[in-house]
Amino acid sequence: MKTLVSIGILVLMVVHQSQAQTYRKDEINIENFIEELFGMQRSDENYEDLYESLLQVFLNPINLNKTNAEELKSIFILTPSQVNSFIAYQNQFGEFISIYELQAIPDFDLETIYKLLPFVVLDDSEKMQGSLKERVLSSKDAYFIFRQNRVWETRKGYTPPDTLGNGELTSRYLGDPNSLYGRFRIQHSKDFSLGFTIDKDSGEQFIWNPNSKRFGFNFLSYHFTLYNQGNFKAISLGDFQMQTGQGLVFGAGFGVGKGAETITTVRRSTIGIRPYTAALEFGFFRGMAATYKAGPLNVTLMASNAPRDGNLQVQIDTIETTEEIITSLQSSGLHRTATEITYKNRIREKNLGANIHYQSRKRDFQIGVNSLYTQFGQAFQRNRQVYNQYEFYGKANHLHSLYFAYNYQNYFFFGETAISKSGGKGSVLGMMSSLHPKLGFSVLWRRFDRDFHSFYGNAFSEGTRPINEHGLYFGLNYKPNQKITWSVYYDYFRFPWLKYRVYALSAGNEWLTRFTYSPSRKILLFAQIREESKSRNISELQNNFQSGYQLSQGKKWNYAFNLDYSLDKHWSIKSRIMSSRFDFNNKTTRGFAISQDINVDYEKWRLSGRIVLFDTEDYDNRQFIYERNVLWLFSIPALNGQGMRYYLLGQYKINPKLTFWARIGRTIFTDREVIGSGLQEINGKKITETVFQLQYQFNR
Repeated sequence: MKTLVSIGILVLMVVHQSQAQTYRKDEINIENFIEELFGMQRSDENYEDLYESLLQVFLNPINLNKTNAEELKSIFILTPSQVNSFIAYQNQFGEFISIYELQAIPDFDLETIYKLLPFVVLDDSEKMQGSLKERVLSSKDAYFIFRQNRVWETRKGYTPPDTLGNGELTSRYLGDPNSLYGRFRIQHSKDFSLGFTIDKDSGEQFIWNPNSKRFGFNFLSYHFTLYNQGNFKAISLGDFQMQTGQGLVFGAGFGVGKGAETITTVRRSTIGIRPYTAALEFGFFRGMAATYKAGPLNVTLMASNAPRDGNLQVQIDTIETTEEIITSLQSSGLHRTATEITYKNRIREKNLGANIHYQSRKRDFQIGVNSLYTQFGQAFQRNRQVYNQYEFYGKANHLHSLYFAYNYQNYFFFGETAISKSGGKGSVLGMMSSLHPKLGFSVLWRRFDRDFHSFYGNAFSEGTRPINEHGLYFGLNYKPNQKITWSVYYDYFRFPWLKYRVYALSAGNEWLTRFTYSPSRKILLFAQIREESKSRNISELQNNFQSGYQLSQGKKWNYAFNLDYSLDKHWSIKSRIMSSRFDFNNKTTRGFAISQDINVDYEKWRLSGRIVLFDTEDYDNRQFIYERNVLWLFSIPALNGQGMRYYLLGQYKINPKLTFWARIGRTIFTDREVIGSGLQEINGKKITETVFQLQYQFNR
């Protein structure tokens, strides 16, 4: 039987030979995949970390002959029925002999397979040959990247300071406008990973000053991780993240939330320990972690002692004693001015955590527990306001959770519930299902108390953190054939306590629908509509008195129409029309953007270009359009006002070891003579940025 299947696969390979040849792994443009997952972009999402997480999956592909259902679900491509079909096929026929054998699996269409190809392999990537030193020195996944980028117009922060009436000078940036970034990485999938990341933001000094904790580059991240060392599945030293359960306790990694993919993205996967390689200066642990496998149990222990940026103030306890307290934590990672430098690494944050994960023999059921204890070097006492009185206060927090996942036929159930030191609880309960081979369905309920405190949570939510929110989400995906896809979600949420800029109890809802038509692999059309309804304070009443306790429901509509067309194997174009409308307090404002892309892709070089015209009446109608950028740099600018933006990106593979990128982008406004405010202010109507990047790949 296996022989007959193999013969059939060879026939399919011949039929689709011209298509398959275009999908070599090193040429996959995963940005298209990212854009589909993100759907309608919003400014409060941490896209850099999401992008980094996806790239780690791309660099550590799944071995189809050694995978499991949990790993397959973690990449948000396969539906529950497709995962079950994959496992059933493998159980019946054994290991795959060709990547194109995926075409023989029931429920797998060509579109799904093309999406899957960049993230899977068939070679025995877990097989270790030679000593660790030999494997490190011979790894083909070894590279060094260096990048420089800057804005060329002069911001106010780089001009000479003014003299105040008391003789003091106004604040200015102490460094130059160049941003520098470097990354070194050597890895072998499921074997080892080691490397470091260095970063200096624009305006920061390149200086060696131990007193201010600046050592050349402003930020340094490093890690060394080993996999599959006897019973140890992973051992990590340095900087790392963890993702387990539904992200209530350990929620780092790739969790995209609401987007055009309405089914698979509602669930978080348990991926355990993951090296931290981003340049964001928060949201990671620094120390050591290890996962030990004991039969069906995986036991993970971690310890971290990491510096954090924050504002410390002196509080007088008695007439004779004083005590430092934390009034705020800083997450920008910027240290450009004297004030920002005083925030750098002022706080020590210690974490002790554990995870116990059980998986049944049939791999259809898993259950686990999480615990995390966090202690700050000083007590946290933020400036109390009406809306934040249930936020975390004190010096220590502990958090514990129980989670599960169960697969029954084409129904996949999952959930997690947690409790923090304050007694506040957080819960997530959901289901994904393939009601029919052409129809997918998802539902997710969540409840986060107003005093639920989770510093590393990344659960599915409307807000950026799992706190002060109740919600219910429904998603549908209908695919009657390979050419047509219709997806839709509806999410209802309410906030049981006040929020920033919402000084009363409030509720809202959001829905999105996307219709996609792809008559051939050369053409992709989609139309998308999103509506969101949320409350916010009315700052001005008709009698001109200020009040932060009067609310009005703001409604925003976003519309997008997109056409991707491949002219041939080298040239492609993309056209997009976006518009929005915002209704608030009996006032309606609008905005739109029209963009045109052209892309050229040859063996050694690629060019991408875009021009955008935009016109928005206010900030609420700003238009987000994903842009291509150099490798490991993510860009979704918010276009606000009137004007034009364009960029040109070039990539050239000088030789098998060396690749060079160059990018220039410019925004020209027609409705202003000054861009930005404060120290970021630019006198003029245009802003221009450039990026140059080199990547050197060892052992190529």
